[in-house]
Amino acid sequence: MTPPPEPPRDGRRQFSENPLTWAKDWVRSSPGTHIWLLVIGITSLVIAAASDGLGEFLIHRTSSNIHELNEHPLPSLLISGFWIERPSSFLLYVVMFELLHANVERWTGTTRWLLTVGGAHIAATLASQELVLLAIEGHRLPPSMTHVVDIGVSYGLAAAAGVLTYRLRPPWRYCYLAGVLIFFGIPLLTGATFTDFGHAIALIMGFAAWPLTPAAAAEPPPGDGDGPAEPAAAPPQERAEPPGRAEGQAAAPESPQAE
Repeated sequence: MTPPPEPPRDGRRQFSENPLTWAKDWVRSSPGTHIWLLVIGITSLVIAAASDGLGEFLIHRTSSNIHELNEHPLPSLLISGFWIERPSSFLLYVVMFELLHANVERWTGTTRWLLTVGGAHIAATLASQELVLLAIEGHRLPPSMTHVVDIGVSYGLAAAAGVLTYRLRPPWRYCYLAGVLIFFGIPLLTGATFTDFGHAIALIMGFAAWPLTPAAAAEPPPGDGDGPAEPAAAPPQERAEPPGRAEGQAAAPESPQAE
């Protein structure tokens, strides 16, 4: 009888060598990522097939700008994460989703992944639009910016990029971290837009999601091994034998004493 295969020791799933089976296993291991991609693919086809006027209407109607947030706060926050402005860039998003979202979802689980990227998308959207509102009130931006196009999935990708930092091991972690900071930091420091500000917020939220990662659960609690070692218990003291008694020899009976 053939023994069952030994499960992987590092907690990773084993994938089949068959390419089709491997692809199915990969999709099943990150269902949220691929459902999200499927919806984006459908909305991209809708934009590509629509006329110029209808496409522009859909883009503005599904944006999470100041006007839509005031009129339809919850729908605009949720729907804006399922559209991209240029359908021709869909394949690029497929690559980014597979590299970032799929790996983070497989590692942390669908619930924690969705909590992280969804929360980052909402927080970055609200923070960036608040920045636009302050700039309009300070006469640094025109009032027409209340209808600015603000759709896309880049805030969620920025959060996933932050979480993925903890998935890598040193020294690759530090190289990856430097690349992420450069990628998002240069636009922020050189004429930042509200979108760049939102990316920075989402990235910080990804970094802050450390407690939700398996790496945090596997890390020993602080103080383990740092305190002084407890002294070992002393062995019980044996009764001293009188000198001259041989090992195993019974003691001689004591002679009665006169009173």
